[in-house]
Amino acid sequence: MNNTTQLIQTVLIYALPVLFAITLHEAAHGYAARHFGDNTAWMLGRITLNPVKHIDPMGTILMPLLLYFATSGAFLFGYAKPVPVRFGNLRNPKRDMIWVALAGPGANLLQALLWGALMYVLLGTNVEERFFLEMCRAGIMVNVVMFAFNLFPLPPLDGGRILVGLLPWKQAAMVSRVEPWGFFIVMALVISGVVNKLWMTPVMNLTYGLLDILLAPLSMLVR
Repeated sequence: MNNTTQLIQTVLIYALPVLFAITLHEAAHGYAARHFGDNTAWMLGRITLNPVKHIDPMGTILMPLLLYFATSGAFLFGYAKPVPVRFGNLRNPKRDMIWVALAGPGANLLQALLWGALMYVLLGTNVEERFFLEMCRAGIMVNVVMFAFNLFPLPPLDGGRILVGLLPWKQAAMVSRVEPWGFFIVMALVISGVVNKLWMTPVMNLTYGLLDILLAPLSMLVR
């Protein structure tokens, strides 16, 4: 299989899981914000399952493709257009910020579970088409990666906003000041391997363990 064919196959397998992962992650933030009192995302049409509304041409398409070619598939990174949230509009900004931030990773965890369930259903009904099984595995992996990465406790990632919401006011203010440089700090930590070694690997292992427990009944039925 040549490189072009392999790339096309990889794109087809990952396209649907990635689009769902990004779209539902961002829509969940907007829905949670609306639930807790901020209608900004709703008024801008961002609480939608239309992936076009959430795709950032640079972060969702160009950057992942460039990184794929530059590193021969060893390193991938991308991002969607963030859903606008005015935390001051929330009924209890400090507390509700936590729930709004958790909604995105929570949507990814739920999707990982659903892709896993679908995989076991396909196996249980003797569907052995490799493409669909690989898509299910891709759906699990993409969502586990998004779940773990977004929980990294540094603004502007969801984990950073959760940390700000949990800390006392003084410490929360100190952490929130990092936000303008947070993206660059996170990128530096990713490239240096710190995030992968100290955060992604252990959190992903725990998440896979949780999914194994939740999917155990389906797994036993397939056997």
